[in-house]
Amino acid sequence: MKVKLAYGKTGLVVELPDDRTTVVEPSYLPALPDQEGAIRTAIRDPVGGAVPLRRLAQPGNTVAISVCDITRPMPSAAVLPVLLRDLSHLPDSDISILVATGTHRANTDAELRQMLGDGIVERYTVHNHNAFDDSILEKAGETRNGIPIFLNRHWLNADLRITTGFVEPHFFAGFSGGPKMVAPGLAGFDTIMRLHNAEMIGHPEARWGVTVGNPIHDAIREIADRTGVDFALDVTINRDHGITSVYAGELSAVHRAACRFARTVSMQPVDRPFDVVLTTNSGYPLDQNLYQAVKGISAAAQVIKPGGTIIAAAECLDGIPDHGEYGRLLKSSSGPRDILETVHSPGHNVHDQWQVQIQAQIQLRAEVKIKSTYLTDDQVRNAHLEPVEDVEQAVEDELLRYGSESALCVIPEGPQTIPFLADA
Repeated sequence: MKVKLAYGKTGLVVELPDDRTTVVEPSYLPALPDQEGAIRTAIRDPVGGAVPLRRLAQPGNTVAISVCDITRPMPSAAVLPVLLRDLSHLPDSDISILVATGTHRANTDAELRQMLGDGIVERYTVHNHNAFDDSILEKAGETRNGIPIFLNRHWLNADLRITTGFVEPHFFAGFSGGPKMVAPGLAGFDTIMRLHNAEMIGHPEARWGVTVGNPIHDAIREIADRTGVDFALDVTINRDHGITSVYAGELSAVHRAACRFARTVSMQPVDRPFDVVLTTNSGYPLDQNLYQAVKGISAAAQVIKPGGTIIAAAECLDGIPDHGEYGRLLKSSSGPRDILETVHSPGHNVHDQWQVQIQAQIQLRAEVKIKSTYLTDDQVRNAHLEPVEDVEQAVEDELLRYGSESALCVIPEGPQTIPFLADA
């Protein structure tokens, strides 16, 4: 069979054996026919017994709205005008839009206009969150497990706090959106690092699609609950960034509903683990570097047999990349076990270590190989991975190595679809 892998901007077509290949692809849903109407209905008839936004916002209230940054395909330019219409009885000067960057860089003016629309950027105050700037952070106590809660002061000091996000499976927080728009989105660096420490990342329930008993999601939800979210709006989207569902109202009820919907579309059961899993990182722009490609590798790891082989096709136009700590941590270690010893050592907690840790955890269970146009073989080997030149040949070799009963799973669009074992 011929399968087109999402690879860079053009894709990569491969020929695979028909008789032992299972293809896992996302269920494509068209966008809602009336997206604006659906957003308006959700806001005015909210879930969870919430008060409609217009009634919730009282004269004299100040409002803070948390929105996704440029790295997330949230259709804020479609959502915000509808939401702000129900705040039109408040002065524009009392409404602030906070870009929930987490530890990402600030978004440029051009990016803000692309994300939000010219009209909103010119009419309302927009703040890029900065997790590293103590002057814009305030402490709001600690979680039950002692995580200090440092959040953006514009958020904490607002009378009315609104989150807007999009929900999809997340490789260690369970799902995106919802409470993640508070922490890590608007959190300080110390809080973010505690949410991403080795113990949390290494927990067996810190994985795709798990929100109950996942210590990372539990802590994120506790931070949002303790500091207060008055109104939440979450959407799900398709590959074209069209809105496929929208929910608004009380934070937990909204996020649960969106997660249920996202699970049915973006997570697919398989009846057995596989000897070989061929995956991608969803093509450009998501496969720009090896750091991001760990997500596609993690998706494959959900259904790999112990001792199996994961082959990831990721173009990596931006290399490892050169910035951040991911590449340095890989290069300074002798292999996956050394990485895990390092990240679990007392007092070790550096930016990007979670990505290295997740990669290393997978490599203890499976061999990982990479097909990349822009990474050299030495760069791949320095990342403790095995380079692949020809995907078809690599698959054929691995199936031959595992024997005549060996089986292949292909995830052409990478983490756009997360496979899971049906009986797990």
